[in-house]
Amino acid sequence: MALGNVAHSQDKLPAYPLITHHTYFSIWSNTDALNASGTRHWTGRSQSLLGLVKVDDGYYRFMGKPAPLYKPLLAAGDEQPYTCQYQMETAPPAGWEQASFDDSNWKTGAAPFGDDRAKAGTPWTGKDLWIRRKFKLASVPQGRLVLKVYHDDGVQVFLNGQRIAREGGANGDYQMITLSDDAKNKLVAGENVLAMHCRNTGGGSWLDAGLMEEAERPTDAAVKTAEQTGVTVTATQTIYTFNCGPVNLRVSFTSPLILNDLALLSSPVSYITYQASSADAQPHNVIVYQGASTDIAVNQPTQEVHASAYSNSGLKILKAGTTEQPVLQKKGDNIRIDWGYMYVAAPGAVQQYITQEDAAIPSFLNKPAGDTGSTGKQLMLNTILTLGKVGRDTVSRYLMVGYDDQYAIQYFHTNLRPWWRNTPGATMEGMLAKASRNYASVLRTCGKTDAQIYNDALKSGGEQYARLCVMAYRQSIAAHHLVKSPQGDLLWLSKENFSNGSINTVDVTYPSAPMYLVYNPELLKGMLNGIFYYSESGKWQKPFAAHDLGTYPLANGQTYGEDMPVEECGNMIILAAAIVKAEKSPAYARKHWQVLTTWTNYLAEAGFDPGNQLCTDDFAGHLAHNANLSVKAIVAIGAYAQMAEMLGQKDAASKYKKMAAEMAQNWIEKDDAGDHYALVFDNKDTWSQKYNMVWDKVLHLGLFPAKVYDTEMKFYLAHQQPFGLPLDSRKTYTKSDWIMWTAAMAENKADFDALVSPIYKYATETTSRVPLSDWHETTDGKMVGFQARSVVGGYFMKVLRDKMK
Repeated sequence: MALGNVAHSQDKLPAYPLITHHTYFSIWSNTDALNASGTRHWTGRSQSLLGLVKVDDGYYRFMGKPAPLYKPLLAAGDEQPYTCQYQMETAPPAGWEQASFDDSNWKTGAAPFGDDRAKAGTPWTGKDLWIRRKFKLASVPQGRLVLKVYHDDGVQVFLNGQRIAREGGANGDYQMITLSDDAKNKLVAGENVLAMHCRNTGGGSWLDAGLMEEAERPTDAAVKTAEQTGVTVTATQTIYTFNCGPVNLRVSFTSPLILNDLALLSSPVSYITYQASSADAQPHNVIVYQGASTDIAVNQPTQEVHASAYSNSGLKILKAGTTEQPVLQKKGDNIRIDWGYMYVAAPGAVQQYITQEDAAIPSFLNKPAGDTGSTGKQLMLNTILTLGKVGRDTVSRYLMVGYDDQYAIQYFHTNLRPWWRNTPGATMEGMLAKASRNYASVLRTCGKTDAQIYNDALKSGGEQYARLCVMAYRQSIAAHHLVKSPQGDLLWLSKENFSNGSINTVDVTYPSAPMYLVYNPELLKGMLNGIFYYSESGKWQKPFAAHDLGTYPLANGQTYGEDMPVEECGNMIILAAAIVKAEKSPAYARKHWQVLTTWTNYLAEAGFDPGNQLCTDDFAGHLAHNANLSVKAIVAIGAYAQMAEMLGQKDAASKYKKMAAEMAQNWIEKDDAGDHYALVFDNKDTWSQKYNMVWDKVLHLGLFPAKVYDTEMKFYLAHQQPFGLPLDSRKTYTKSDWIMWTAAMAENKADFDALVSPIYKYATETTSRVPLSDWHETTDGKMVGFQARSVVGGYFMKVLRDKMK
């Protein structure tokens, strides 16, 4: 079966999407070859998919790589409770880290040490913490020594008096750090001391650590590495080809993220398709093995899981989830799901579950799963698909990987089901059966979507631009979850991935919006509805829009520590106007007119020359007299006037249109720096991208004359670095989504291409192998921060501008 139009594809990405549905069910490959590394969640944590194929009597590994095996020498607190000596705030005397140091007057406490997350440990919210942990070894380990540490913030770690690690900042989770042989040589048979000093510079606090031995994994010399011969990525599919000795194998991952079909968009099921054909015209026996780690269903690999095997509707099904099932009990950024259940299903398969230690060897062929289930840690759910005698004609089989989170989001203290569960009687078994029945039609739909996404972008911006939009499509969607509010509104809620973990952040919605405006404005409404409800219900009583609805997955009210009044008001008004423009109907504006008016009046008073406040580029710090933020306020007031006109409110339309025009003229005079317009009104030696100005063109407001755009564009093109145009004159880093907006303001293709080409270079040459980072350094193409964020939906701004014409 053909799997979409693979000619319209991208073949080089920083990381490759494999299974992408929402922020918890999101698995990637971070190497160009699928079998060069283990597959991972977007946070970087292992979520192993392991694929082997048996061709006649030979074995080939085509997917994933067995994860390292670690044996605890000194268990961390997430594996085993322990106590140790500690001292807070007052620095101990010199030599405190030495094995011979007398710590008899130190306190004894249980790990972990930290803020209110450390419920089973010792409270610590101060600035400095010193820990000494004594342990005995019968012998020095033979394998590599690994430090397992979770620190917030910076930590220094000593082993028997020698510093073995120094880590800055907060790592947000347990991290494995392979130590040098010199560090391992400090271990002795008998008593040892692991000592640590952690400094909390602000925010959360945490310290816990242990020591592990990386053990040799059993291998089988008979298992060869398949030769990958190609990879192509389309909007909804990632397709690999391999040479496995005398057989060619094609493996395709399909996540049916179809923006204008909410049933498919919300489906919790992805397909993996295997297509084999003979490479030498001779028939060969082919059997495919696919393993999926239960790490997909845990937050930490130390959590216990239960796996079971059963049959339903002609499918063989494996199911696994934590025994604890702490539904919606964890929130934050670097967090995986540990409630609900993962599923692996296929028609006509043999299935089993084994430990990950056994996953690298082909003994799976003789170990069918029983009916009693299995409980343990880090199990592998294995599916065996027999393709039989394979000749010149391609033989195809598929399996499905799904996740039932049961409850997806807590919305103002009400737990909401995922969208697909809104259908009465919906079950995961039913969804798997439906996905199996509709396999062929779903793949055809995905193929049509792939062609549309590519061709729309190709028409708007050319080949490199189209490839960038293909890269962005699944990543942006998979940072959201679709649910229905208790009031009946569609909610398309984002997580601020690897940024701060906020849910439904307005200034993340803003850059993400273009893709959804192009392909389904209802989803952009779903990104605004919760923020409107927050104000209109009286739960948020300030005269400007909130920054967020909470910390994912708990949308119970803003948790970000500081408001962004001009930023968020401008964002909400502009995006509401964009919906009205896209739908050619003022209905959405009418529904929210009262609060839109309140926010517009706030901008009328405070928006032209903003005080010292944050904008969406909050990582760059506070900024007073921000000219680009002023542009946002001006454009928002103009957008409000446009909505008022569509609503028939002629007086309001005239008033605010005149106001926006006068503010734009004043802005030009106040910010003019000769050959460019400044970053801030009071310093003409600065400059910045005025990406907010693109809405003046998209909405056809006519506020800023061509001279402003021409002046800025000429200046931008003279200040590019190898990997893009810096955000502003303060640093050489940039945001690729904003460059795409800046490029969309260009009136000729040469200027557009000149701005886009360095971003394509960044995306295909960066050494930062993570789901595409939107914040990178323009001098060397390395990520600065952020990854897997939804904001890359902003890459579609040029497609949107063309559509709005």
